[in-house]
Amino acid sequence: MNFKHCLSIFKVGLGVSVMVFCTTLRAQVTLGTENGEWRYIGGTIGHARYSPLDQINASNFNELEQAWIWRTDNYGPNVDYFSRSTPIYVDGILYTVASPRRQVIAMDPATGETLWTFREPETIRHQRSPRQAYGKGVTYGEIDGRGVIYITTPGFFLWALDAKTGRPLENWGGAFPVGGFPETGVIDLIPYLVDDWGPWQDYLVAGGEYNPDYGIPRELGMVTASAPPIIVNGVLVALVGHQPSYGQTRIENVPGDIMGFDMATGERLWKFHVIPRPGEVGHETWHNDAWRFSGDMSTWAPASADPELGLVYLVTNASTVQSYAGHRPGDNLFGGSLLAIDVETGERRWHFQIHRSDQWNYDLPTPPLLMDLTVDGQRIPAAVQNTKQGLVFAFNRETGEPIWPIEDRPVIQTEVPGNYTAATQPYPTWPEPVDRITFDGITDEFVIDFTPELKEQALTILNGYRVGGLYVPQLPDTYEGEYINNIGCIGGGNIINHPPAADPTSGMMFNSHRRNCFAPGFMGATNGVARDNPNYPEPGEGGATPNSTPTTGKTVAAWLPGAGRRRGGLPTIDGLPIYKRMNNQLTAYQMNSGEKGWSLPVGQTPEEYENHPLLEGIDVPNSGGTGWSVQMVTGDLLVQTRALSEGMAQIEPDAPLTLNARNKMTGEIVGSVPMPAPGQYGMMTYMHRGKQYIVVQIGSSRTDYPGALVAYRLPN
Repeated sequence: MNFKHCLSIFKVGLGVSVMVFCTTLRAQVTLGTENGEWRYIGGTIGHARYSPLDQINASNFNELEQAWIWRTDNYGPNVDYFSRSTPIYVDGILYTVASPRRQVIAMDPATGETLWTFREPETIRHQRSPRQAYGKGVTYGEIDGRGVIYITTPGFFLWALDAKTGRPLENWGGAFPVGGFPETGVIDLIPYLVDDWGPWQDYLVAGGEYNPDYGIPRELGMVTASAPPIIVNGVLVALVGHQPSYGQTRIENVPGDIMGFDMATGERLWKFHVIPRPGEVGHETWHNDAWRFSGDMSTWAPASADPELGLVYLVTNASTVQSYAGHRPGDNLFGGSLLAIDVETGERRWHFQIHRSDQWNYDLPTPPLLMDLTVDGQRIPAAVQNTKQGLVFAFNRETGEPIWPIEDRPVIQTEVPGNYTAATQPYPTWPEPVDRITFDGITDEFVIDFTPELKEQALTILNGYRVGGLYVPQLPDTYEGEYINNIGCIGGGNIINHPPAADPTSGMMFNSHRRNCFAPGFMGATNGVARDNPNYPEPGEGGATPNSTPTTGKTVAAWLPGAGRRRGGLPTIDGLPIYKRMNNQLTAYQMNSGEKGWSLPVGQTPEEYENHPLLEGIDVPNSGGTGWSVQMVTGDLLVQTRALSEGMAQIEPDAPLTLNARNKMTGEIVGSVPMPAPGQYGMMTYMHRGKQYIVVQIGSSRTDYPGALVAYRLPN
């Protein structure tokens, strides 16, 4: 079903010129927000966080009233983490998850009243999961007209629940031999994941047995889940998670292979090996047989899909130990990659490796935004991938061809004995990154220069360092070279917590970001001592931030950050960074041309910076406030608010808590209403009984709402 839209392309320069034209968009671009619904956690199946609803608009936004607040206090501890889950709205009901138990909740969309809940019975493997509190939501599907809610839990079970009652689905999946589980409606995903995995087969041959309560033995690995599955053309694609790679110390783990299931029966249809086996594409990128033991490669971020093409798009993180790659030399496909998989066969249609042999925690945190673009007069089905580094990659989502050239550039090589770094990394030539500091680091353009004295001091400090861009390696604690340390910069930030949004009807994309430059901590030889050993350095020593969960596997990596005791860290000038700050910025791109439309600070420069004695009497440009920006598009509005983590909320206790409507073409705020607590992660909108609602995820321990949803609507 095709429909027409008029598109406006804005080119910002000395003036603003407007070109308006009409073109045809394919229905799948907005699939999920038809009829006032919000069927996916990203709104559309293309994860654009977009809705065409326009009952709430610039003329009446200031009239919005709070309709209800739904709290998570009674659903378990750690309710602050609830904010990771964006609700969906389907067939007159809201669905979300809450608490580390990832309890499924159905709510009345007009009142916030809880209609039903479902909680998985307790297992040891749930208690072991490091991703308990990071559930991003649920998935909706229909079997013969019957609504079904699907969810993957921290213990790595896949559930199918009746959407009206919350009861496990009859004749779906199979029985699970642990007390409290129903006879149907659930799939234990672990046996399907490991059935053709060499270390698991060796374990069974040696006399090992599967303990379904415990899961995978710790010496082999551990698996969990964060994002819900996605349904494409009747196939349920299950996503995989692991312990965060930056907290790992051992080199073995189970690979996060991607699996497809029949949504109607739970039958497994296919499996895709994220670490290629012999004879598979990409196997040659794993040297020294590291493919046999190195695992992870999570797809813990949500997925997007194009049903018309029959493709699901997934993003991956690195393999084990995300700071050192000496045990897994090579480019390590399909780590750090955007993958397009055929949902009918499970075969790779195309891929692009965004970064090779990752050891910087640069995992891809958000799925590609799918929208149709008109580039140089040619209509292109696009997939736009945003990264933590602040890069923007754009591909033809059918073929995988880059829309604009991507070039390989040499990067600084590791000096840690036995480590491996790729010789080059891919850089998009267009669009430009959200922050130009991303490419080259602290060049003269970005050095603090509010006074000649400040600039001179900053340059003096920089003279002792090797200044790089994105791919700055850690140095060994034995380093005695000419530099004090390396310095790198990223311009994006962790967009897990502030995912980008887009307007498929106009080609506009909105990206929240901040600037961060750093001198990494030094790596030391471990001598077989891992972080979860009592003799390992305390958190913070030598740059180490050990994860509280003991890592899996049995062989400790040869080098780890903080294993030696030399600290990293970037010097300051009496607390002022040596580079110009950019705390919280919101940038709009016109993706039909790849040009930036506008870029604005969000919030106000923190007082401790603006009122610093060395800046007295200087009109410091607004660098934005603490936290980040979360947003979505509805009609002609970019709806946006600020999110503050707990630490940031204490730094800026008087930060205005408002939900804002912005003109999406200029960024100008055209309306605001107060919020009871800071935003967290995201928001959504829907039409229920003739009323449009906007629901925002909020939470802060400094308010009465440590974790909640707040809904707004116009007065009756």
